[in-house]
Amino acid sequence: MTTLDFPLDDARRLVDIALDEDLGPDALDVTSTSTIPADQAATGHVVAREAGVLAGAPVIALVLEGVATRTGGIPPSLEVRIADGTRLVPGDVIAVLDGPAQQVLMAERTLLNVMSRLSGVATHTRRWADALEGTGCTVLDTRKTTPALRALEKYAVRAGGGTNKRMGLFDVAMVKDNHVLAAGGVGAAYTAIRARYPDITVEVEVETTEQALEALEAGSRFLMCDNMSTDLLRATVAAARAWAGERGEGVEIEATGGLTLDVAAEYGATGIDYMSVGALTHSSPIIDLALDLA
Repeated sequence: MTTLDFPLDDARRLVDIALDEDLGPDALDVTSTSTIPADQAATGHVVAREAGVLAGAPVIALVLEGVATRTGGIPPSLEVRIADGTRLVPGDVIAVLDGPAQQVLMAERTLLNVMSRLSGVATHTRRWADALEGTGCTVLDTRKTTPALRALEKYAVRAGGGTNKRMGLFDVAMVKDNHVLAAGGVGAAYTAIRARYPDITVEVEVETTEQALEALEAGSRFLMCDNMSTDLLRATVAAARAWAGERGEGVEIEATGGLTLDVAAEYGATGIDYMSVGALTHSSPIIDLALDLA
């Protein structure tokens, strides 16, 4: 089973917080401990209730371990049958848990909450990746993530066939209109970043072909075309690539702003390299997963 570079430390932190929320300071499930003998065994199946793309299966083991640690119990055995990134159909058995029934039920909601969320992101991303297939354009995520879930949500994007852009404000410089205004121009903003961080990637946001050429003259080789029509975007791509080609250089071009699945292929065919979509992480509905006792 591929892990797609699963962010294990981030997942552990999330599971700790989630279990603290669900089990409280005394690690209690008052219903299960009252109605189920401590030595009663159970088999639980984590199943898909709807079609989608799986993400987050490694979380199951972390939740089981976390519950056992908190309660002093024995964690159920675990068999994960489906790898992250796999397309699901209703009824697919993702994993099988065997062990103390109390432990299984204490873990149920936490593992389902995380996996349903991540699988929703992966499923949404897969729709964009499928829509762009054959265009040469790759779908990117953004920083519009759920606080404290960024590493996991970006992992889910990868599981769905997308690509991560920047992880935060620290790894890519993105010059937007406020930076241009504060610095006194595109050239001044680019020069200031390059002087302080000579090895960092610098992307410049543009809204017109003229601004794109200005950014190239300033030194940027990564353009983010914001809220352009397909005609304007196609013209900007052609002008930018011609400018760079005359100098024997390359340029990467990204489109963003107001994009929907209905027009993804049309925009992807304009010659852009990337399409960034904040909705991958801020507006993906969950995928319905369940844990059924056999």
